[in-house]
Amino acid sequence: MDLHIHSTASDGNLNPGEIVARAFRRGLSVIALTDHDTVEGVAPAQEAASACPALRIVPGLELSSISRGHEVHILGYLIDIRHEGLLLGLEKMRSFRNERALAMIEKLAGLGVHINWNTVKRIAGGGSLGRPHIARAMLEMGYVTSFEEAFNRYIGYEGPAYVQGPRITSVEAIELILRAGGVPVLAHPLSIDDWQTKIPELKDAGLSGIEIYYDGYTAMEMDGISKFAGKYGLIATGGSDFHGVNPVTETSLGGTEVPIEVVESLFRLAMRGVIH
Repeated sequence: MDLHIHSTASDGNLNPGEIVARAFRRGLSVIALTDHDTVEGVAPAQEAASACPALRIVPGLELSSISRGHEVHILGYLIDIRHEGLLLGLEKMRSFRNERALAMIEKLAGLGVHINWNTVKRIAGGGSLGRPHIARAMLEMGYVTSFEEAFNRYIGYEGPAYVQGPRITSVEAIELILRAGGVPVLAHPLSIDDWQTKIPELKDAGLSGIEIYYDGYTAMEMDGISKFAGKYGLIATGGSDFHGVNPVTETSLGGTEVPIEVVESLFRLAMRGVIH
């Protein structure tokens, strides 16, 4: 199984149908589509999976949020993708993403990198717009020779064209997922500054799990997160964080070993009424 996958609905390189087809070929039994700040890819993935009875789609998303000045991503699983409050919140975040992209394009122009807004929108293809789309535009127009160069030189967190978009707080992200009947999970904790200190507040807000089995994490790192999760009664989840952008550097779809017990834990929460 793989519970952390991105498609063209946000910043992935494969559309939902292609994700499903590849997952089926690889023999996966459960996948979750967790695009950034959108659920637009879930229904197409579910439709594509109707031809693959051995493959189950868990509806999900990955919300961008802020906690004490640090970026924190919250995964939501088993959400109601038609929930009115969720869709309204995501529409606001989509507007924030567009404003952020325009601000980065303006900063890049000041650095002599002139990319067109319409080019970025074309590359995004109507999906939730993010920095990878800007990086692809830079690559397409010859300003950089790789994704890595685009981020390292220009739009990475320390880059001169980086812009932090308005984000909801992590508590608000958790509440949004809960209202949509979902299970909130902390994504890739080791990428968050001082993540352990944030857990009590997030747990109080309704955090139910933490991503333990993740792209590149060592056995020792996973064991450390697991012990911390046990202390706070958080279930384990995991996935590849697959984007399909660079097959040389990124973990392949299904490439992170995730125990079957992970999905069983998610559905046990549903059966206990934690989600609706």
